[in-house]
Amino acid sequence: MKNLLLLSFCFVLSYTSFSQGSPYKTDAWTDGAYIAGTVGLNVLGFTFIQNKDALTEAEVADLDKNDIWGIDRWAAGNYSEEADALSYIPFYAALAAPLALLPGEAERNNFGQISVLFVETMATTGVFYTMTAGLIDKSRPLVYNENLPLDERAEGGAQRSFIAGHTAVAAAGSFFAAKIFNDFHPDSKAVPFVWGGATGVSVLMGYLRTKAGKHFLTDNIAGAVVGAVSGILIPELHKKGKENIDLYPTANFNINGTGINTKGLALSYKF
Repeated sequence: MKNLLLLSFCFVLSYTSFSQGSPYKTDAWTDGAYIAGTVGLNVLGFTFIQNKDALTEAEVADLDKNDIWGIDRWAAGNYSEEADALSYIPFYAALAAPLALLPGEAERNNFGQISVLFVETMATTGVFYTMTAGLIDKSRPLVYNENLPLDERAEGGAQRSFIAGHTAVAAAGSFFAAKIFNDFHPDSKAVPFVWGGATGVSVLMGYLRTKAGKHFLTDNIAGAVVGAVSGILIPELHKKGKENIDLYPTANFNINGTGINTKGLALSYKF
């Protein structure tokens, strides 16, 4: 973990000289601290996910589709290994989103800076995903499929339907690429198609994850919103002239002696 944080920080320090002609402004110390903080929150979130309790046999037997929201109920019982496997294609493509920007000369000249913004985007998305999936108990649609083995339905990993992580990553990567392209080429006729492509990737991922029985519709909508907002907001906050807006990781413990702990991200605006 220490080596990962050091590597991220050194990477941030290395890009500052390659930001000429960029619409973005970055700062080695600020961005380095943000990456370190969000990576730390991701690690914490993953510990919550790994420690999720499995359902008991009685709890599985008590599950009732009629208790699910009407907008989601139709997906209860879905299960498809093929759809699950196919969903990893847009997932890994989203993680390689910055590579799609390499054909542009301006993007190539600022690729180090863009890469750092991408790391921040994915780290931000990861905070929302790991915290919600780790702290909110919600059974996946496949848990309602009585044809599946009990162990598969009851395992802890099947109780983190909210939010949809794959969909969040797909939306974050695709909308990030669209936002970067938009900011470097605001007058390009391709801009609407790029935004349309980003939306299409997110919808496709949501469809595949729902068909696979991994998430309900609302889980995918939430994941897509988190990913899209992260993909757009991180570059937007770094645009030149936006220095009065700040996004940073935060954690509060035992607030006012209540024993309540909060962990997440804070957005501030300086007037």
